[in-house]
Amino acid sequence: MTTAPAVRGLDLAPDRARRNLPAAALVEEALARREGRLAANGAFSALTGDRTGRSPKDKFLEDTPEVHGAVWWGPVNQPMSPDTFDALERLACERLASRDRVYVFDGFVGADPRYRLGVTTVTELAWHSLFARTLFLRPTPDELRGFSPDWVVLNCGPHKLTDDEQKRLGLSSGIVIAQSLVKRTVVIFGTEYAGEIKKSLFYAMNYDMPDAGVFPMHCSANVDQDDPDNVALFFGLSGTGKTTLSADPRRDLVGDDEHGWSDHGVFNFEGGCYAKCIHLTREGEPLIYDAIRFGSVLENVVLDEATREPDYDDGSITENTRATYPVEHIANARIPSVAGHPKNVIFLTADAFGVLPPVSRLTPEQAMYYFINGYTSKLAGTEAGVTEPVPNFSPCFGGPFLPRPPALYAEMLAQRIKKHGADVWLLNTGWTGGPYGVGSRFRLAHTRAIVSAILDGALARADFSPDPIFGLAIPSAIEGVPGDVLNPRDTWSDGDAYDAKARDLAGRFRANDASFDMPDAVRAAGPCA
Repeated sequence: MTTAPAVRGLDLAPDRARRNLPAAALVEEALARREGRLAANGAFSALTGDRTGRSPKDKFLEDTPEVHGAVWWGPVNQPMSPDTFDALERLACERLASRDRVYVFDGFVGADPRYRLGVTTVTELAWHSLFARTLFLRPTPDELRGFSPDWVVLNCGPHKLTDDEQKRLGLSSGIVIAQSLVKRTVVIFGTEYAGEIKKSLFYAMNYDMPDAGVFPMHCSANVDQDDPDNVALFFGLSGTGKTTLSADPRRDLVGDDEHGWSDHGVFNFEGGCYAKCIHLTREGEPLIYDAIRFGSVLENVVLDEATREPDYDDGSITENTRATYPVEHIANARIPSVAGHPKNVIFLTADAFGVLPPVSRLTPEQAMYYFINGYTSKLAGTEAGVTEPVPNFSPCFGGPFLPRPPALYAEMLAQRIKKHGADVWLLNTGWTGGPYGVGSRFRLAHTRAIVSAILDGALARADFSPDPIFGLAIPSAIEGVPGDVLNPRDTWSDGDAYDAKARDLAGRFRANDASFDMPDAVRAAGPCA
């Protein structure tokens, strides 16, 4: 245990602050405090209470002169006054100081040492510290000596703000996630959903990295085991397939969710994976299934009362069941988590309208257009109040995590695609044969066959024809995929109904793109009708 200095004035003496504990000790403490149970596979199983997904409406950003002009203000970035943030920080420190014991993790975000940031998390719950230990990069003993964090997370998740505290702070909810880009601090009250810890640090990297010349990305990444130049990125929001599709026994996993693209190549921001595990099976996703073991955390997964076996098909608590595990639990993980420049960039969308093709090749202009719009569907459970897929435009396939204007990130992507000659694809992992409630989701086997064709270069050599409504280039054939699946109109029993729904979505694209400044050539690359 280190004797690192206090954080934000908190007394973190070793007799009360359990600092940088190994996984075994954290599990023992969490069990002793009855914070959860040990599943039969060895993972620690916890429940997160009434919040089983992120709480974006309760997320605030301190508005200061230093950052005001650089921030994309609006529903994603809700301003909070410096006085209110300071009061929240003081309240968090008072709360944590009053606990008999708190848990501290010191580590890093960013696998490339040239760009990494130090982070310290202080939590009331032992399993939250275990969560941080699985997801962030764990330092060596030498790195812990003299460790000084760039970012601090103060997590008081078990405590909802009282009515009096809300009144004094001018808040309307007992749940708040507040972040300061100047003080480089995150304060969390009222939600035990541990994903708020992870995403707050991703948000920090999305602000800090552009100034370092690094393009921050909400994507997974892998690399061919025999060809280090064959690197692939998979962009997408939660539930679209980033983790699943990047876990490939023939390719080394760089990371499953957050990366940077620098002049040297891509690197993982994290040291672990945070996978949705609803309906998880060993047959369908063997690498992920076997990665969930001792040292991992299960969130809101139902355990069999007799055997403590996880029931991954039970979504009675939430569809957003989660498993987090260190990246080295994946047998073919690349350590350190760095790779070269991408050869293929894949945008993942879960189209709840059921009208987009399973795969299409994008021109450079289309790549910018579909990246800025970031169309997908919010899937059940990923946010509070979302119980079924909802069509959604999320800029850069990561709108909730963007402190800066989307056009900045889109331009960074366009520059790198052009410089390194990457092919860009739009891959629909959503619905076929009709919209949600009528059609069905694309079979994972077909999606994997499409990804294989992209990564081995076969799809780039295929014949393509344009979709009349979206202008997307649809391949005529892909090995392992039925031909009648490739053109979405052919999968609907009623062609006129398809046309109406497709034009509906095209209109939504046009309404959405009107809110962004973009070059005429990029806007013209959108839907045709």
